[in-house]
Amino acid sequence: MQINATAMTAMSNWMNNSAQNVANVNTDNYNATQTTITNQNDAIVAQSSKSTNGTDLTTEFTDQIAIDKSFKANVETIKTQNEMLGSLLDMKA
Repeated sequence: MQINATAMTAMSNWMNNSAQNVANVNTDNYNATQTTITNQNDAIVAQSSKSTNGTDLTTEFTDQIAIDKSFKANVETIKTQNEMLGSLLDMKA
Protein backbone atom coordinates (compact mmCIF):
# COMPACT_ATOMS: atom_id res chain seq x y z
CA MET A 1 0.00 0.00 0.00
CA GLN A 2 2.90 2.35 0.67
CA ILE A 3 3.98 2.32 -2.97
CA ASN A 4 0.46 3.26 -4.02
CA ALA A 5 0.32 6.05 -1.45
CA THR A 6 3.62 7.54 -2.62
CA ALA A 7 2.47 7.25 -6.23
CA MET A 8 -0.72 9.12 -5.38
CA THR A 9 1.33 11.87 -3.70
CA ALA A 10 3.54 12.13 -6.78
CA MET A 11 0.50 12.28 -9.07
CA SER A 12 -1.02 14.98 -6.86
CA ASN A 13 2.16 17.07 -7.11
CA TRP A 14 2.23 16.63 -10.86
CA MET A 15 -1.43 17.64 -11.17
CA ASN A 16 -0.83 20.73 -9.02
CA ASN A 17 2.05 21.80 -11.25
CA SER A 18 0.01 21.17 -14.38
CA ALA A 19 -2.95 23.14 -13.02
CA GLN A 20 -0.65 26.03 -12.17
CA ASN A 21 0.76 25.96 -15.71
CA VAL A 22 -2.74 26.08 -17.20
CA ALA A 23 -3.84 28.86 -14.84
CA ASN A 24 -0.85 30.97 -15.92
CA VAL A 25 -1.08 30.28 -19.65
CA ASN A 26 -1.69 33.98 -20.40
CA THR A 27 0.81 35.34 -17.88
CA ASP A 28 3.64 37.25 -19.53
CA ASN A 29 7.12 35.73 -19.09
CA TYR A 30 5.73 32.71 -17.20
CA ASN A 31 7.98 29.67 -17.34
CA ALA A 32 6.05 26.44 -17.04
CA THR A 33 6.98 23.83 -14.46
CA GLN A 34 7.92 20.47 -15.95
CA THR A 35 7.29 17.40 -13.81
CA THR A 36 8.80 13.96 -14.27
CA ILE A 37 7.83 10.83 -12.39
CA THR A 38 10.63 8.46 -11.37
CA ASN A 39 10.95 5.30 -9.32
CA GLN A 40 13.53 5.68 -6.55
CA ASN A 41 14.10 2.88 -4.04
CA ASP A 42 10.59 1.44 -4.54
CA ALA A 43 8.99 4.88 -4.17
CA ILE A 44 7.36 6.93 -6.90
CA VAL A 45 8.71 10.48 -6.85
CA ALA A 46 7.67 13.61 -8.75
CA GLN A 47 10.58 15.85 -9.67
CA SER A 48 9.78 19.36 -10.86
CA SER A 49 11.87 21.96 -12.64
CA LYS A 50 11.17 25.26 -14.35
CA SER A 51 11.40 25.20 -18.11
CA THR A 52 12.41 28.00 -20.40
CA ASN A 53 9.17 27.66 -22.33
CA GLY A 54 5.63 28.76 -21.66
CA THR A 55 2.67 26.46 -21.18
CA ASP A 56 1.70 24.02 -23.93
CA LEU A 57 -2.00 23.40 -23.33
CA THR A 58 -2.07 20.25 -25.45
CA THR A 59 0.60 18.62 -23.32
CA GLU A 60 -0.94 19.82 -20.07
CA PHE A 61 -4.42 18.50 -20.87
CA THR A 62 -3.19 15.11 -22.05
CA ASP A 63 -0.96 14.88 -18.96
CA GLN A 64 -3.94 15.67 -16.74
CA ILE A 65 -5.92 12.79 -18.28
CA ALA A 66 -3.01 10.40 -17.67
CA ILE A 67 -2.58 11.68 -14.11
CA ASP A 68 -6.29 11.19 -13.41
CA LYS A 69 -6.23 7.60 -14.72
CA SER A 70 -3.07 6.78 -12.73
CA PHE A 71 -4.52 8.24 -9.55
CA LYS A 72 -7.74 6.23 -9.98
CA ALA A 73 -5.77 3.04 -10.63
CA ASN A 74 -3.82 3.52 -7.39
CA VAL A 75 -7.05 4.18 -5.46
CA GLU A 76 -8.57 0.95 -6.79
CA THR A 77 -5.46 -1.00 -5.84
CA ILE A 78 -5.62 0.34 -2.28
CA LYS A 79 -9.34 -0.48 -2.08
CA THR A 80 -8.68 -4.05 -3.25
CA GLN A 81 -5.85 -4.49 -0.74
CA ASN A 82 -8.11 -3.16 2.01
CA GLU A 83 -10.89 -5.59 1.06
CA MET A 84 -8.44 -8.50 0.99
CA LEU A 85 -7.12 -7.61 4.44
CA GLY A 86 -10.68 -7.31 5.72
CA SER A 87 -11.55 -10.75 4.35
CA LEU A 88 -8.43 -12.23 5.88
CA LEU A 89 -9.26 -10.75 9.27
CA ASP A 90 -12.83 -12.06 8.98
CA MET A 91 -11.50 -15.57 8.32
CA LYS A 92 -9.19 -15.37 11.33
CA ALA A 93 -11.93 -14.19 13.70
